[in-house]
Amino acid sequence: MSNDSVTLEDGVLRIQGVLDYRSGPLLRKQGQELIRSSKADNLEVNCAAVEKSSSVGLALLLAFMRDAEQGGKTVKLTHLPLDMQKIAEVCGLTEILNIAP
Repeated sequence: MSNDSVTLEDGVLRIQGVLDYRSGPLLRKQGQELIRSSKADNLEVNCAAVEKSSSVGLALLLAFMRDAEQGGKTVKLTHLPLDMQKIAEVCGLTEILNIAP
């Protein structure tokens, strides 16, 4: 049983588990629905419970940011794990994700 999930409470979108090609599609759908249903103008995407991530994790973050933008919401990423930061650095996404190098 997997514990991969996306939840939303009080404007905080929490991503949990392993972010890879197996979990990505379901997490994408969950996050998209939660962002669309959120009444908050500002969302925090909290990655503190991410256990491991491939580039799929960054793709999810970018998709969530796009979903929020389309809904007129702003997004702040928090607690991005080191492996995700390193992948973002290699891919040249630190500026887009607003991650300090």
